[in-house]
Amino acid sequence: MRDLRLLPKAHLHVHLESTVRPRTVRELGGPPEPEGPFASFREFADRRAKVCELLRTPEHFRRIALEFCEDEAAQGTRYVEVTFTAASHGERVGRLEMPLEAVLDGLAEGTARFGIRSRVLLDHSRRRPVERLRRTCELALRYDEVIGVGLAGDESHPLAPFAEVLGAAREAGLHLVHHAGEAAGAASVREALDLGHAERLGHGIRVLDDDALVARVRGSGIPLEVCPTSNVLLGLVPSLAEHPLPRLLAAGLAVTVNTDGETALADEYARLREVFGYGDDVLAELARASIRASFAPRELEAELLTGVDAWLAEAPPADADASPHGAGPETGPGSAG
Repeated sequence: MRDLRLLPKAHLHVHLESTVRPRTVRELGGPPEPEGPFASFREFADRRAKVCELLRTPEHFRRIALEFCEDEAAQGTRYVEVTFTAASHGERVGRLEMPLEAVLDGLAEGTARFGIRSRVLLDHSRRRPVERLRRTCELALRYDEVIGVGLAGDESHPLAPFAEVLGAAREAGLHLVHHAGEAAGAASVREALDLGHAERLGHGIRVLDDDALVARVRGSGIPLEVCPTSNVLLGLVPSLAEHPLPRLLAAGLAVTVNTDGETALADEYARLREVFGYGDDVLAELARASIRASFAPRELEAELLTGVDAWLAEAPPADADASPHGAGPETGPGSAG
């Protein structure tokens, strides 16, 4: 078994605000983060909101972005599309552009110091006004490093009110990636595809609720951003052993492995190895799927795929430690690793 920290990986579904290190939370004046599963999605959202309230200055935002890059690089992430709720922070601190610009500065420094390449997706809660989504899209279009927008949050709130703004964003050249099929069922996935023009589905595990939808998603090649540990922590799946990821793969869907910010990426791959018995060939194919599903430049995609092939071709040391658990810098507040 090869070292999963050395496997080149793309990380497509990770919320920056969920990755803030516990030490950083404490140093910014926040309380210790409780451990264990969340009682509900609302508890998860409220806990993350408390962390967000600690972020007030450019240095705060730059710091969490730089630390994020360090932690991801230690996990073997070579390319990341990190999600950030820019307009919400900007409105809260009274300077719309500042949080995003500070995060972009931190990510640029992270590239220089740790070699990880990054781009940004801006998200918008379905519970918030349409006008904030409009401001989010306007922000996204100002910065080359921002490549797309998407709806997140409680899927019981419909996507339909945002359809016009999302259509305009698509016409302007932004990628669209929405949370769907996480807590809600197949109808939320159809809405994300039909009204939201989703190019990837954040989570998407409930696509299995409907055979016709499985066929549609498989036929269109829409990738799923699957976050197994997060699904368990949020109580959406009883245990990792009961997670539908193997059934998603068996259905021929394009499955990518991600963390949601609730654990570390190499640790997530290690859990799949341990729980489902996946060999390095399967784990390498999951890494390839994430790279192919990304919006990375073609030359970077080719470089990363070559790296995966090289990782698989190299024989593992006889005494290799198969698990990366506990390695690298301290991870985010929701970390299960």
